[in-house]
Amino acid sequence: MHICGMVIPVPEDRLDDYRQWAEASAAFFLEYGCLEIVESWEDFVPDGRQTDFRRAVAARPGEKIVFAWQVWPDKAFLEAAEARMHQDPRMDGAGAPPFDASRLILGAFTPLVAAGRSARSF
Repeated sequence: MHICGMVIPVPEDRLDDYRQWAEASAAFFLEYGCLEIVESWEDFVPDGRQTDFRRAVAARPGEKIVFAWQVWPDKAFLEAAEARMHQDPRMDGAGAPPFDASRLILGAFTPLVAAGRSARSF
């Protein structure tokens, strides 16, 4: 499996807009072969001594942190899906996201350990 993770600052008063945007995005990614998508809304994000989620995305007062991840079959599959998605006109036609995308943190990761409901060998 391959994991795509995001940390996103979202204005607290845009929760419903974010949920709608995330649901539409999830349907799109699932169509291209994503196995699982989780979008999580902050309910406890403590301030750290040196860094934390808020500082990482330069969160402003009134913003909540979304922690999200997508599970893809493997890195090559994700890369091929991304190439196809960027050719799909719906990618640009989805409208502006309900957050400042310039402060979103995105990364793709190869798992080292997995346990629980969907654990797989690497």
